Order: sequence, then structure tokens, then C-alpha cells
Amino acid sequence: MKTNEERLKDLLCHLDSLDHIKIEDIPQIDLYMDQVTTFMEKHLGELKRYPDDKVLTKTMINNYAKNNLLPSPVRKKYTQEHILLLVFIYYFKNLLNFNDIETILSYITEHHFCETSLPLSKVYTEVFSMEHTQMENLKADVQEKFRVASETFPEAEESERDALQLFAFICELAFDVYLKKQMIERLTDEIRSENPPHKK
Repeated sequence: MKTNEERLKDLLCHLDSLDHIKIEDIPQIDLYMDQVTTFMEKHLGELKRYPDDKVLTKTMINNYAKNNLLPSPVRKKYTQEHILLLVFIYYFKNLLNFNDIETILSYITEHHFCETSLPLSKVYTEVFSMEHTQMENLKADVQEKFRVASETFPEAEESERDALQLFAFICELAFDVYLKKQMIERLTDEIRSENPPHKK
């Protein structure tokens, strides 16, 4: 069985291994549905929890379009902008419901999806340019949470202290996610109240 220190080391190594899809990785030609799912599987497959999981399926893409998260394809083909939106959706979908994701992406799809003074590719690049700094901050925060959790339950028997400290560490991580999700939902509600959805 791993020690808690070994678990932390593995977590940090896993974070170091993660990367995002770069603009230059995305084909400059429009793609059919099967090509889109293959592309996303190739580039985001390492983020799957289980090997049998799918990054993206035809059904998912159709649901995103049906729920206004993603503009419809043009003659059954998806542009680079579709791919960029699918990446954002991929990261949001594990935290938020379709309604919230639609609200968050609505400004982007309305103002930056087609050629504009600031195309979606530039928005995407700018957002992901923060990745390295955020990853370093996250790793420092995780290490601090681990340190704090390692000081809990000093009175516990040695045989159960590691399990209790691991539980405390997981609780700290979960509380952090919970609070951040609360903030995202609050901001989403504000966006929705300031910009009510257009009637279809």
C-alpha cells in the first residue's frame, strides 16, 4: 500500500503530465463528426478516468448542439471554432449543467465564434496562456493542503492515522472544489440575470 507521501508525489506527477490542445494541433480544415471524436480522443484521452470512457461521442456532440452549447455544423462539418468550444465544454461538463455552460459560453459563441476582430482562437490562446501559472499555484496549494492534513489526528493510533489524514486531505480538496463551484454558479446566475436568454 502506498504511503500518503507517495500518493502526493503521484498526484503532482500526474498534474505535470497534463496538457491542453494547442491551436496548432487543430486541423485547419473542417472535420466530419467521426474525425472530431477521433481528434478529441487522441488529444484528451489522457484525461479519462477509465480506459473505456469516451472523451466525446456523436450523441454528446448532438446534445451540445441541441442544448445550444455548440453552434450547428456547416454541411455536417465542424470548424476549428467548433473544436475550441468543444474543449471548453469538455472541461465544464464535469462541474456544471448544460444550462450553466450555455450561459457561460453564450457571449463567446455570439461575439467570437465567427470571424471578428478577436477570433475565438485568440480567446482560447489567451485563456490557456494562464495554464502554467495556474498549475504551479495549484501544485503549491495541494502541497500546503497535504501539509495541513498531515498534522491532523495526532492523537490517533499510528495504524489508523494515515487513513484519517488521507481522508482529511481529500476533504480539503473537495471543500476547495465545492467553494469554487459555488462561485462559478453565482457568477453564472449573475450573467443569466443580466443577459436573459433570447426566446427561440
